[in-house]
Amino acid sequence: MARTTGTVERSTVAGESVEAFIPHPLPPKDPPLDLGGEVGSLLTRASESVRRLELAGDLVPSVEWFVYAFVRKEAVLSAQIEGTQATLMDLFQVEASGEVPVDADVEEVCSYIEALNFAWDHLGRADGLPLSTRLLSETHARLLSGARRAQKRPGEVRRSQNWIGGTRPGNAAFVPPPPHRLGVLLGDFERAIHDESELPPLIRVGLLHVQFETLHPYLDGNGRLGRLLITLLLRHWDLLTRPLLYLSLFLKRHRREYYRRLSAVREEGDWEGWLSFFLEGVTEVADEAVATARRLHVIVGENRDRLLARDDATVFSLRLFEFLPEHPILTVNRTVKLLDCSRPAASKAVRILEAAGIVRPLDERKKNRTVVFEDYLAHLRQGTEVRS
Repeated sequence: MARTTGTVERSTVAGESVEAFIPHPLPPKDPPLDLGGEVGSLLTRASESVRRLELAGDLVPSVEWFVYAFVRKEAVLSAQIEGTQATLMDLFQVEASGEVPVDADVEEVCSYIEALNFAWDHLGRADGLPLSTRLLSETHARLLSGARRAQKRPGEVRRSQNWIGGTRPGNAAFVPPPPHRLGVLLGDFERAIHDESELPPLIRVGLLHVQFETLHPYLDGNGRLGRLLITLLLRHWDLLTRPLLYLSLFLKRHRREYYRRLSAVREEGDWEGWLSFFLEGVTEVADEAVATARRLHVIVGENRDRLLARDDATVFSLRLFEFLPEHPILTVNRTVKLLDCSRPAASKAVRILEAAGIVRPLDERKKNRTVVFEDYLAHLRQGTEVRS
C-alpha cells in the first residue's frame, strides 16, 4: 500500500512556478511503519553493532585518542561529500603547524570539528542546551564559521526559498518547504525528538535524519548538519556516550543510492526502504569502527613495545610517543610545546622515534622538520583519499 508522506505547495520563485514539498509530521502513518521482516532483522543487527561499539570504547586504555581520530575522519568525509578536497593528512598537517588554516577546504573541516565538539558538549552537560532547533542553529553557526560561508546566514533558519539540484528553482530535483512554513515544521520536528514513542531509538534516528534533510532549514550546510544530527541523536538517546559512529563513509560509498532512497520516501512513501538502507549503514560503519579501534590499539601497542626495547629510549621519547595518537603528524616546534622541554631535547626525542621506525620524515627540512606516525595514519585514513 502506498503511503503519502507530504503535500505540495505551489509558489513562484525567481519568476518561476515551483512545487515545494511539505512533509507530514513524524512518525509515518496510514499505514504505520512495518518493522517486521527485513527492517526488523536489520534493526536487530544494527542495535547489536552499536552496542559493541559502545563497549569497544571501554576495552582500550585511552578512548580519547579514538574519539580524536574518528571525529577528524568524519569531519573530512562529511566535507568531501559536499565537494571539498581536503584530506585527513591536510588536516593533521594544519593541526601540527599550530597555525590558522589558510586553505578554505581545511577551514571547513576545522569548523565541522568545532561544531561537533560544541553540540556534543551541550548534550553531555546537565545545564547544556537540549537537542533542539536552538542547539542546531548554534551548531550551524560554528559549522559555517569560515569566510567562504559568511553570506549564507550562519546560525539562522532560512528566510528565502532554496532548492536541491538543478541550476534554478524551475529545474530543481527537489524543492524544500517555503520559509513561512518552517516555524511550524521545526516545532513538529522537535516534538518528534522529545515526545514519548514506542518506536526503537535507531528507527527514530533514521526518520529524523530524512525529515531534517527534507526541511533543509538553512541556506547552506544542511547535508553536513543532517549527518551530524545522526551522531547527536545517538547521544540524545544514550545509544553512544562517545562520538564514535558516523555514516559519512557509508554515504560517500553509496551516494547515489542515498539520494535515491531519500527521493523514494518523498515520492513513494517508502520509509521501509530507507530504513533498511540506513540500518545497513549503521551496522557496516559500527562494525568497521570496532575493527578500526582494535587495529589502531594493536598498532600503538606494537610500536610502544618497539620503542621500549631500544637502549636509546629516553623519558622524553617515551612521553612523546604517548602523544602520537592525538598528534600523528608532529613538528619539532610542536614537540617542544607538548613536552615542555628545550629544542635540543625535543629534536632528540623525534630522532629516537624516527630511528625506531615509528615515525618518518614528511619533508626534507632540517629546521622544524615534520614527521608522521605512518602505520597509524595509513590505517586511519582509508576511505578519505580524494580521487583526482
